[in-house]
Amino acid sequence: MPGQQRELEFRFLAEPTDVNFGGKVHGGMVMKWIDQAGYAAAVGWSGRYCVTVAVGGIQFVEPILIGDLVTVRCKLIHTGRSSMQFAVDVIARDLKTTHSRRATSCIVMFVALDAPDGKPTPVPAWTPVSDEDRRLADFAGRLQELSQAMESEVSRFRADPASPT
Repeated sequence: MPGQQRELEFRFLAEPTDVNFGGKVHGGMVMKWIDQAGYAAAVGWSGRYCVTVAVGGIQFVEPILIGDLVTVRCKLIHTGRSSMQFAVDVIARDLKTTHSRRATSCIVMFVALDAPDGKPTPVPAWTPVSDEDRRLADFAGRLQELSQAMESEVSRFRADPASPT
């Protein structure tokens, strides 16, 4: 039922096919995991087909190694009319030592559509309840403002005829 599933968690083992030549999972694979888990979380909240529109504040903090238990956690932290922002943490756990570490974190924004090639459609509103919820929602708002400012700067730069293209 839309508007009920605020959090989602995927778990799996990092496989040899996920790593680069250095024996660590490459960033592209981590981004794929983030997008897949985020998509499932967005559809779970909205009950609609969704598309990724932005990833911000990404931090690759620790490596993920072959055989690590990987957990991708998505938590809804803001809704707009048709958009949803999720805080995503990728946690890696060495199964031999049970040591867990945050490997990557970011914010992912999705927009719900009325059909795969359709138009944006409203999503259920989410209201922060706890102090932690309000902190996360405030963080999402600040990231959105920064993203809009960056888009404005890029547009201004591209509109300058003296700038290289």
